[in-house]
Amino acid sequence: MNVFTWMNDQLLRMLWLSDLVTAGVQAVGLDPASRIGGSVQFFVYDVIKIFILLSVLIFAISYVQSYFPPERTRRILGGRSGIGANILGALLGTITPFCSCSSIPLFIGFTAAGLPLGVTFSFLISSPLVDMASVILLASIFSWPIALAYVGVGLLVAIIGGTIIGKLGMEDQVAAFVRNVPVTDADETLTRAERVAFSRDQVMDIVRKVWPYVLIGVGIGAAIHNWVPAETISALLGQDKWWAVPVATLVGIPMYADIFGTLPIAEALVGKGVGLGTVLAFMMAVTALSLPSLIMLKRVVKLPLLATFTGVVTVGILTIGFTFNAITHWFI
Repeated sequence: MNVFTWMNDQLLRMLWLSDLVTAGVQAVGLDPASRIGGSVQFFVYDVIKIFILLSVLIFAISYVQSYFPPERTRRILGGRSGIGANILGALLGTITPFCSCSSIPLFIGFTAAGLPLGVTFSFLISSPLVDMASVILLASIFSWPIALAYVGVGLLVAIIGGTIIGKLGMEDQVAAFVRNVPVTDADETLTRAERVAFSRDQVMDIVRKVWPYVLIGVGIGAAIHNWVPAETISALLGQDKWWAVPVATLVGIPMYADIFGTLPIAEALVGKGVGLGTVLAFMMAVTALSLPSLIMLKRVVKLPLLATFTGVVTVGILTIGFTFNAITHWFI
């Protein structure tokens, strides 16, 4: 346990980096205990830590992902049905580190290939909501129990949501052009050098896409952490407020970010005493129900299916939010 704790603190939480940044803040004449100094320390430390972890993790995950291109994923899911297929679809979504908008082209390809609608939706929900990088980043900011709990509830939302949509028989609610998209098989035989190059390109591509949201998220987190009084946060989103979870969900929907951008905000909110369920609801709404992704999804599905998807996921998020607020003491 001592070795595990040391590795968690030094490799994931990067306490050495926190100490280094704190020393740097003091070196330029700022007090880390002050609002300005604390904000600078929070911002610099979180930005560097997130980008280091993000680069390393995306490289490792992309290397694994190079063995599972969309065509192979489609073949793995093809011919399967029932709850087992939804579970597999949700699990495969965890190895695709994409935002919700990036997952929609894969959703189109899977639907065009004839995969069951419920399975494709399990994948569509899981892909932006849960990935292996999010597990490590959550553990680096909070703890392993919270990280694993987030992954568990995210997969649960994806599995149940996809199962319900599959049972409703709404295949006719998919836009006609989606069924006519050509499906091709790609060559999966890559050399080690090609897999390394693919992984490197994935890191550069994803970092290029998410860096503004990380900076914005860390900036908001620093402001909440050092400038917004705990009493104000508690009055709006306190664990004893019944409206906290619905408000956090509604606030999250118009935003467009991925989990990497929401983590610093979640960290600051938890530090101010906001319930774990409220924070999870906010993160899930941002990643699974962002307005831009819903607009893109509207281009490939008809309104009844879009409304069903949004309703099912929203109910799942609210249920998880209320449940985790009731058992926050198990984790914090």
